[in-house]
Parts: sequence; structure tokens; C-alpha cells
Amino acid sequence: MTSSVGSAVQQVVSGTTPLPASSSNSATSSNGTLAGNFQTFLTLLTTQLQNQNPLDPLDTNQFTQQLVQFAGVEQQLKTNDQLASLVSLQQTTQATQALDFVGKNAVVDGSTATMTNAAATWQLSIPTASTLTVNIANSTGQNVFSGSYGVNAGDNQVFSWNGLGNDGTQWPDGKYTLTTTAADASGNPVLVSTQIQGQVNSVDLTQSPPLLSIGGQTYTISQIKRIVN
Repeated sequence: MTSSVGSAVQQVVSGTTPLPASSSNSATSSNGTLAGNFQTFLTLLTTQLQNQNPLDPLDTNQFTQQLVQFAGVEQQLKTNDQLASLVSLQQTTQATQALDFVGKNAVVDGSTATMTNAAATWQLSIPTASTLTVNIANSTGQNVFSGSYGVNAGDNQVFSWNGLGNDGTQWPDGKYTLTTTAADASGNPVLVSTQIQGQVNSVDLTQSPPLLSIGGQTYTISQIKRIVN
């Protein structure tokens, strides 16, 4: 009975002093609390009283400090539970939103489009009138088409390719990547952003966030710029 009350409490909280089965389960469960669980608090209080030094008993200030610590732990546990609930609600909301996109045509940032029936399209956003140079490569990285065009400034300008290479070869359907460079009338470089459009075929809800399948590629909801008819 020579150990201090404070160390006795630390032993109970840290698990070095065993609690009754019901109290131990409550303290370690995800929904358990310390200050809010009356039985746990009584066990801690009894342990303190049993282990304090009768010649130097624990004063009320120390009891008050421990109560504040108990309340702080309880608040942290509640905060953790609430955050877990918010995360779960957010995941449910994302899944619901993702399912709404199935079957719709979406525009996303990207430079790789799927050519179908000898037709592939990209959408370009060009901030100023420029000379635009485009290069198209197939899935193996081989350059299959190059061209230069005078273009005006504008968003969502469609660039279409019929699958014909510069040598007249008809390239098969598949994935093709478009890269661009542009310069204005003074020769200054112009930054051109590239987007692709396609139908959302499916949604993978096993991923977090859910992944939308567009043209054989996957995207998150945050990558979708707009929905078009």
C-alpha cells in the first residue's frame, strides 16, 4: 500500500492492473468511454483509494485533474467515432453519385482517347490564337500522325482524327494519345489543355473513391469536368 494513487490510476488506464471483464471490454471497445462509463470510473476510483498512501493521501486537486483527463479521453474517443461516421457517410455519398454517372457522356482531363469505327476525338482549350502542332501515338508509343493547324482561341474545341496516318495507313481501333504544342503570333509558347469525352460504362465501388470506367480507362468523380448530352 505504498504505491501512489497517481501510479495506480496509470496502471489501470495502461492495462497493467487488470479490470473486471465487463469494464475491460468497455474500455477497449470502439464505442467505450472512460468518463461516461460509470462502472469504469468507479473501478478506477476504488483502485486509487486502495493504493494511496494513508500518510500522504491524494488531494482533491489531483482528483480533479484526473477527472479532466478522463473527460479529455472520452471526448477524443467520441471525436474518433464521429469522424468514422463522417467518413462512412462520405463514402456512401460518393458511391451514390458515381452510380448516377453510368450511361452518361462525361468530359474528363486526359490525352488518351479510344478510337472506335475509325473515329477519335479530343477537346482542346486554347487561350489565344495560335499555331497548333499535334502528334498522335498508338498504345505502344509509336507516332502515327502529326499535323500543324492555325487555331483561334476558345474552350472545348473538338479535334477529330479518322485514323489515317501521314503515310495513308488506316490504323486500327484502339487507344491513341494526343500531345500538343502551340505558339502565338510572336512565337511565345501557349499552354493547351486536353480533355476527352466518353460514356461512363461502369463504376467500381470496391475502390475509394469509386472509379468510373470511360473508354477502357478509369477516373474519379473529381476528374469529371462536365456532363454532355
